[in-house]
Amino acid sequence: MKKRIKAVIRGIVQGVGFRPFIYRLANSYHLAGHVSNTSAGVELEVEGEDEDIRAFLKAISVEKPPLALITSINTETIPLQHEKDFFILSSQTNLQRQTLISPDICICNDCLKEMFDTKDRRYLYPFINCTNCGPRYTIIDDIPYDRINTSMRKFKMCPECEREYNDPNNRRFHAEPNACETCGPRLFLYNEKRNLIDKHPIRETIRLLEKGYIVAIKGLGGFHLAVDASNEKAVKRLRKRKHREEKPLAIMSKDLEKVKSYAVLSSEEISLLTSPQRPIVIVPRNPSHSIAPSIAPDTNDVGVLLPYTPLHYLLMKGNFPALVMTSGNLSEEPICIDNDEAFNRLKHIADYFLVHNRDILQRSDDSVGKVVNGKFRLIRRSRGYVPLPIFLEHSFSTILACGAEEKNTVCLLKENQAFLSQHIGDLENLETLSFFEHVICHLKRILEIEPRIIAYDLHPEYLSTKWAKEIKGVKLIGIQHHHAHIMSCLAENRDIFSPVIGLALDGTGYGTDGHLWGGEILLVKGKEFQRIAHLSYYPLPGGNKAIKEPWRMAISYLYPVFGEEIFKLSLNLNEAIPKKHIQWIYQMIKNNINCPLSSGLGRLFDAVSALLGIKLEIAYSAQAAILLETVREDTKDSYLFNLNTS
Repeated sequence: MKKRIKAVIRGIVQGVGFRPFIYRLANSYHLAGHVSNTSAGVELEVEGEDEDIRAFLKAISVEKPPLALITSINTETIPLQHEKDFFILSSQTNLQRQTLISPDICICNDCLKEMFDTKDRRYLYPFINCTNCGPRYTIIDDIPYDRINTSMRKFKMCPECEREYNDPNNRRFHAEPNACETCGPRLFLYNEKRNLIDKHPIRETIRLLEKGYIVAIKGLGGFHLAVDASNEKAVKRLRKRKHREEKPLAIMSKDLEKVKSYAVLSSEEISLLTSPQRPIVIVPRNPSHSIAPSIAPDTNDVGVLLPYTPLHYLLMKGNFPALVMTSGNLSEEPICIDNDEAFNRLKHIADYFLVHNRDILQRSDDSVGKVVNGKFRLIRRSRGYVPLPIFLEHSFSTILACGAEEKNTVCLLKENQAFLSQHIGDLENLETLSFFEHVICHLKRILEIEPRIIAYDLHPEYLSTKWAKEIKGVKLIGIQHHHAHIMSCLAENRDIFSPVIGLALDGTGYGTDGHLWGGEILLVKGKEFQRIAHLSYYPLPGGNKAIKEPWRMAISYLYPVFGEEIFKLSLNLNEAIPKKHIQWIYQMIKNNINCPLSSGLGRLFDAVSALLGIKLEIAYSAQAAILLETVREDTKDSYLFNLNTS
């Protein structure tokens, strides 16, 4: 018996080869009808024998394209139209946008093979892509995901590319970034004075990197600053110019064999490094490594990643074990994405600039993670993962959560989907605040969300809090920092209503008593929480200055126990810090001058690190604790202590 059904498929179903997949599948089951992209996802109508339609619908979920993610398939029976063929229709824009946008995906094996095939027309073309790989989120301005709504709209396809684009049996059918050397984006190499280098851009860039020069390279979600990772002198020069004296630098190698020459990899880490997301993975360093010592000073780990764009693979033909690939910015500023912006902001850092003429519309730093107890833990969720949502157990009103100050991200909630933004950074300057505002506007547009509620951190001095409080016509809700931490853990596990005892251990978060929290045990019941225990309060002499100079916290922890006897103790800091400075801090604590109270576990780590002489002043966030952890890993010594449980 013949019938006709209409189906709406939601999820990541645009920009991943879904329509040609449906086209081929429908033809294989001898079904007529059509398929199109809409703001709701993919809509299709098919008619044919009832058993063929049932088999077709089952095959959609089983045989879907590798990058597709189906969240729902809704079907209904409609009248027959007695069609004979199956068609792919132009995209439609409906009232409500419910489709999910694919993250940027690393180059696939098929494209990689073609790029190094001397007989292929895209031989060595640095922007090769297909429906299974390439840029997505970073080039999107709006949805549906069609070329006109991306930064590829200014590149008119040549006849050969257009033929591929319109052929449902081709791997590049409706691949929106589809291009070649004839019609697509191109590379250009400039020196720091913005003079064009009239040589082959990739070969010349490799030569410059081998000679120790710093090159700003425009990538997928922004610029990288690259230098030979085995050249200690060059790495130190990059650190000095970027004002990043000690924070570890990420490095990229050609393949796993190169990585294994300087790092120890587990099977889980190998799986992550070779995944389509291609994050930076923090791994143990091999003691007999060949990379520059200043890549990750005083730590046992190194952040590594494999190439994820065609350009990366071409550059990795150079004679170096790895390249430093650190974000193209001055410390604490957003990553550069525009060519003019890069020339202006990076001219005192980079010696040369390898740029291209495909605009990056959305900044997206590399994601960072680490395997802990056999499980991958994301430290920075950005390229490769954004804008995939976290699916919640229940549906909610439309909400914008503005995030805190350090390592800011925002979140937009729509029904049962929580859309986390890419990494924004520390909200401490105008440039990052502008990026914060851009991300909110862009996500609101592509997700068609107009928040009815805006949630903000209780800290009155955070820029995200001040921004939220200026918004009119919406309900504003202040959220305690550590309550939010525990609720986010519950949300990740899709259970936000069960009562839990939660531990929230960090450096700083504004408490309901006006003090700084950070060593908290909370009884949480949804929107309510009770603080049932916490670490003791200790003063932060000088406020934020005590965070940047952990030796101050050492004095703070010693003061209640030893008082004036501090000056008689045999301590590393008594030798390293001038006595009058210690006396000043002692007097500040004694007289409660600019000494806000903190229960943060991070401050305890700082104090111990300083007392052991590991780090008295830090160059980046949490450095004292990170180096303390490194020392712990290197020692087997221990001591006995009593635990009072009364």
